[in-house]
Amino acid sequence: MTDRPDSPRSRRERPAKPALTREGIVATAVAVLRAEGLRKVTMRRLAQELDTGPASLYVYVRNTAELHAAVLDELLGTVGPAPTEGPWRERLEQVLTAYTAMLFEHPSLARSALTARPSGPNYLALIETLLGLLDEGGVPPAQAAWGVDLLLQHATATAAEHSADEASEEDWDALRRVVHDASARTHPHIAALGGALLSGAPHERLSWALRTLIAGIEHAPAPN
Repeated sequence: MTDRPDSPRSRRERPAKPALTREGIVATAVAVLRAEGLRKVTMRRLAQELDTGPASLYVYVRNTAELHAAVLDELLGTVGPAPTEGPWRERLEQVLTAYTAMLFEHPSLARSALTARPSGPNYLALIETLLGLLDEGGVPPAQAAWGVDLLLQHATATAAEHSADEASEEDWDALRRVVHDASARTHPHIAALGGALLSGAPHERLSWALRTLIAGIEHAPAPN
């Protein structure tokens, strides 16, 4: 007599679970992020996905902050290398735009990236690429070192702001009304530049900001 299909199986008959690894945990976290957003990327949720207890994960990842940083590093691998053709400033802007676009695809991760501290191979590769392009342009080393942080900070903040915009269109409408209705008597500069203050498509503003920052990094000496 054979067992019924829904009969409980002996533990010995179950296939062995794959061994836990940091790479496997991060890959599972990325899959959850893509499907449900960063809020669902928790130790408890990953433990369910991996059929283990949350305590087992802390052997490989110290806390949720480190997990999110590892997820960010994993996705940095999709940014790709710098283009090989064109002026160095344009190629630098293209790399930073690709980084920002990656964060645009994951709004919750963009906000987390403002405080995340990735330290994996993809993050190091990105920093090396940016430093290499600045060096190619003759930017002094001290300015390049500080400049990389400034460029990534702005690109990350832009993506985080974009993610918030989608949930606060009413707030932006209110801001537009306030700017457009500003009195020339009490706020003459705002009244004169009201249209310019809110003009430009997001990609245009990002491009202008990056070019402005790159030019500043070239010409603003870092303190000794």
